[in-house]
Amino acid sequence: MKLLLILMLTLNIYANTKQNMFSLYQNHKYEKVCQIGFDNFKKNKRDEEFVSLYAFSCLNSDYIDRLAVPTAVLKFSKDARANSAYFSVILMQKKLLYHALVDNYDLSEFSLPTTGYVLSRVFDFYSKIGKHEPRAFYLFEDPSDEKLTYKLYLVRDNKLNKIVIEEFYDTITIKRHVYW
Repeated sequence: MKLLLILMLTLNIYANTKQNMFSLYQNHKYEKVCQIGFDNFKKNKRDEEFVSLYAFSCLNSDYIDRLAVPTAVLKFSKDARANSAYFSVILMQKKLLYHALVDNYDLSEFSLPTTGYVLSRVFDFYSKIGKHEPRAFYLFEDPSDEKLTYKLYLVRDNKLNKIVIEEFYDTITIKRHVYW
């Protein structure tokens, strides 16, 4: 009886964690959900709903490097595999864009799948430039909305350079994304 009570309490705590994450996600508290998912990942790594919720939260809070592990474990259902493929495309685009900006690597040879995520859109715009001399920054107009503009640049640091993408609607900054 005591073992059953402990088991029920443990399951309730795990269920509450996932429910709490979902509630926070619905309220756009992505960074908080990403952190909770990170802290509880080990004990929930076989729960593909938990892992997907964690990964989408990390994506929405620009913690793209945290997608690597969920990409590897999401494999047992059709939805999980689709999520895994989606995350891996974005992660690869980030790595290639970083390589291009830091090392002047030509991306024009690549033909990759794409997503609607801001980094994917900017990756697509940048790769279409072709071989060129590096610039201090790049401005891209969104062809689907002429008022939407993306500014891409690299912040150089002694330790680690960072990719910055600023989204503008007209001249108003919507969001600033920073990736290492």
